[in-house]
Amino acid sequence: MARLRYNNIDNVSTDKTLKQLRQWREERRMKKKDYSYKVPNHPPKLDYLIKNRLDTTITWIGHSTFLLQYEGMNIITDPVWAQRLGFEKRICQPGIPLSGIPPVDLILISHSHYDHLHLASIRKLYRAGTTLVVPVGLKRKMVRKGFANCLEMQWWEELTLGAVKLTFVPTQHWTRRTPFDTNTSHWGGFVLQPAEPGKHPRGDGAAHELPPNLYFAGDSGFFPGFKEIGSRFKLHVALMPIGAYEPEWFMSSQHVTPEEAIQAFMDVGAELMVPMHFGTFRLADDTAREALDRMEQARLAHGIDGKRIRTLAYGETLIVHPAERTPAQ
Repeated sequence: MARLRYNNIDNVSTDKTLKQLRQWREERRMKKKDYSYKVPNHPPKLDYLIKNRLDTTITWIGHSTFLLQYEGMNIITDPVWAQRLGFEKRICQPGIPLSGIPPVDLILISHSHYDHLHLASIRKLYRAGTTLVVPVGLKRKMVRKGFANCLEMQWWEELTLGAVKLTFVPTQHWTRRTPFDTNTSHWGGFVLQPAEPGKHPRGDGAAHELPPNLYFAGDSGFFPGFKEIGSRFKLHVALMPIGAYEPEWFMSSQHVTPEEAIQAFMDVGAELMVPMHFGTFRLADDTAREALDRMEQARLAHGIDGKRIRTLAYGETLIVHPAERTPAQ
């Protein structure tokens, strides 16, 4: 029986020919790049993160892997602690070692590419109380790998897990792990919101304040779906990819450029952007320094306040207090 294949909005194709792949490899051999800049590692606040159950926090582990603490839950996005992806070595060490991660309640997988889904990392994070959430088409594989507590989601579907309301939203991408499973599971991002507004004591018996709405964009080319996401949600923080875009003629359908990342940030209407998907693995020809510099130039060109973009070091924790959610207002 033929397996179901998933598509992008408007059936936008990300397929590349062998001729195009050879052309990219030839171009790569001709380029001379300065890879001396490396994203710094920041000493993680392990004691605080282990004890925290009240604050909304965002800690960058590397690439698209974050530890999110939200509504009392410890959440990991796209877990990859691998030291190597194929022939590419990890450029810098993870912001927190696996042994330092507090017990994980929820693991979110945006899609099945190896730089977003590392089975060995999931095995070390997964425990009896962990829920694994994957795109539609991927659950069967993950259950077969031993992750019985697995849920799959379709675009715009909602789930409530604990005090978190989770929505799976579209991206423009593709997926494959073997030569035979291209696009047999979907891809997307996640929006996190409080499931029960009005029931959020800060721990001092005083005000009941809502935590910020978080948007984890996963991996995507630039597409109209960003505006639709912005029209459906009031977003406060967007975790947005900025790297793996060069050569643009090859990557544009699947990875945003830094300029497109800024435009996507504006389209979704978020108040704060945290860049990701750069500097950890050499997946394309751009460097971390180039991605950051182009993002900064785009920010200036659009007149965006510098306080609205927060670039983290590996291991650095951003504490997002409810009273500090509105720098755009």
